[in-house]
Amino acid sequence: MKETVQDQIAELKKRLNAVVLAHNYQVDSVQDLADHVGDSLELSRQAARTEADVIVFCGVRFMAETASILNPGKLVLLPDPQADCPMAQMLGAARLRELKALHPDAAVVCYVNSTAEVKALSDVCCTSANAAAVVNAVEPGRPIMFVPDRHLGRYVAEQTGRPLILDRGFCPTHVRIRPEHIAELKRIYPDAEVMVHPECTAEVTRMADMVTSTGGMLRHAQQTAARLLIVGTEVGLLYRLRLQNPGKEFIPATRAAVCPNMKRITPAKVLWALQGLKHEVAVPEELRVPARAALERMLTIGAQPTGAGARSLPETRAAR
Repeated sequence: MKETVQDQIAELKKRLNAVVLAHNYQVDSVQDLADHVGDSLELSRQAARTEADVIVFCGVRFMAETASILNPGKLVLLPDPQADCPMAQMLGAARLRELKALHPDAAVVCYVNSTAEVKALSDVCCTSANAAAVVNAVEPGRPIMFVPDRHLGRYVAEQTGRPLILDRGFCPTHVRIRPEHIAELKRIYPDAEVMVHPECTAEVTRMADMVTSTGGMLRHAQQTAARLLIVGTEVGLLYRLRLQNPGKEFIPATRAAVCPNMKRITPAKVLWALQGLKHEVAVPEELRVPARAALERMLTIGAQPTGAGARSLPETRAAR
């Protein structure tokens, strides 16, 4: 019998000592074949501790770059080299240097949805799961610049009470989720609980019962007594929500919340990447070293309790 794509991938993973990481927004068939599925923070931690020689990252470019930054000497593959994040392209290194010149005393907190060049110019990275803890870890009184997502930054400022200097970036997928979508679904399903991603606009997050990362949504869905949940994030998460909670119903806030870049990767592309060891993502050493320092500070802070008890960010100045 002819081997399936999944069989061939499994054989190549054994032969190459490879691991497949997939983001929660990937298509169902890619999530099914992955060794680890998670949000950006979970996958960053997996990338930091993997013993694999080859990492196949099913996500977008900044995620593969993060794996490369944390794993010098390992081969990191992005099955589709065109899978990129529009938000990450909204802030380049030149723009960040301009902002740093305007605010020279500010600590730069950089969302992981950013390029390696931007991470290298930042003091510390964060994800949507630990952004509040990272901001709280900056010493009191020090100005904080939060880039590139203005919606996540605004939400974190509300949660922490820390004034943040924001830029103009945003997630094109999450801004498609509109207040009228939530209002209409709440009218139809008055008993439903609403959980949304903090990359959504202020009007949407203020209508939600729970605002959290995709990993937080998965945990909350298992813990809540609600049997019906409206989900305000990229629609790929609903596959895993339904798998993990067969007795509950999940309704997308809008079916328009699709990230086309996340959907570019297929099982066939994973197979082709492994067969030819193609589409390597490698970060030059002069960027990798300062970017890794910012990521490692994130991983350390992210392990601390959220809030006032979080460890203070060291007094460091990121590369200029």
